[in-house]
Amino acid sequence: MAAPMDPAVPHRYADVTVVLPALDEEQALPRVLAELPAVGQVIVVDNGSTDRTAEVARAQGATVLFEPRRGYGLACKAGIAHAAARGARVLVILDADHSDHPEELSLLVDPILEDRADMVLGERTSRAEPGSLMPQQRLGNMLATALIARRTGHRYRDMGPFRALRMESLLALEMEDDSYGWNVEMQMKAVRHGLRIQEIAVGYRPRIGQSKVSGTVKGTVKAGLKILWSTWRYR
Repeated sequence: MAAPMDPAVPHRYADVTVVLPALDEEQALPRVLAELPAVGQVIVVDNGSTDRTAEVARAQGATVLFEPRRGYGLACKAGIAHAAARGARVLVILDADHSDHPEELSLLVDPILEDRADMVLGERTSRAEPGSLMPQQRLGNMLATALIARRTGHRYRDMGPFRALRMESLLALEMEDDSYGWNVEMQMKAVRHGLRIQEIAVGYRPRIGQSKVSGTVKGTVKAGLKILWSTWRYR
C-alpha cells in the first residue's frame, strides 16, 4: 500500500478514505493493502481479532481503530466517524479478506468525484470467479434485492460489500444497524433519500480464509434472518 498522502501534495484521491472492517484477517490484509491505490487515508477497524490483524495493518501504514463489540455495522460506523471527523469527502468500504479487487477503486469513486453519483455499489454477480459466491450467498442476494425492490421500487443487482459514498450523503442516511443488516439498511435508505445510485460490475474471487458468515451454517442462517428482518424494519 502506498504511504498516506502528504496533505501538501494535490492528488485525485486525497479526499477519499477507505474503511476495512477486519476480523482475524492477518493473512489476507497485507495483500488487500498492497493492492489499494493511493488515497487520503486507509482505516482498518479491528473488530475483535485474535490474530495479528492490527499489527500487519499498522505495519503497512494504515490507521488502526479498535471496535471490540462484534458486528459489521459497528465496525463500519467506527471507521465512518473517524473519517468524517477528518474531513473525508468520499468514503469507500470493502472487505479485508481479499475477495474484492482493491485496484478497481476508481470504478466506484470516479462517478462521485465527477458528480455523477452519490453512491456507487460494486456489483459482483456479473464477474464473480467460480467458487467465490456460494449458493446460499446467491440465493440470499436474490431474495434481499427482490424484497428491497418490493419495498422501494428500486431493483438492485447485488448486495456486495465494495461500495463508495459521498460522505455528506452517507451521514444523511443516519445508519443504525450493528451487524448483517447494514447493507440492506443503506440501500433502502439511499432510495428513500433520493441518492443518485449506480452499480458497477467489479471482480470477485474466493476469499482468503473461511468466511465468518457464509462459511458456516450458523452464520448463514443468522445473516439470512437479519436481512429479512432488516427489509421490514427499514421499509
